[in-house]
Amino acid sequence: MHYEYSPKGVCSTKIEFDVEDGKVKNVKYTGGCNGNLKALAALVEGETKDKIISRLRGITCGYKGTSCSDQLARALEEIK
Repeated sequence: MHYEYSPKGVCSTKIEFDVEDGKVKNVKYTGGCNGNLKALAALVEGETKDKIISRLRGITCGYKGTSCSDQLARALEEIK
């Protein structure tokens, strides 16, 4: 199933991803730090929602209370 999420409080404006057989695939960010977000997408490819949430939830970016990583975890929590 394909999902789209509008992150809040970060530079990226959209996160798209698929969940197939409980695994996250094809993560794509619109906006944000292009290279870092491509690396993040590659690192989470094929991982379970729970594993990604436990690793990324609560990561902050600078002075912000969230990050693009944290926003991916929040998106996955919403569909859990």
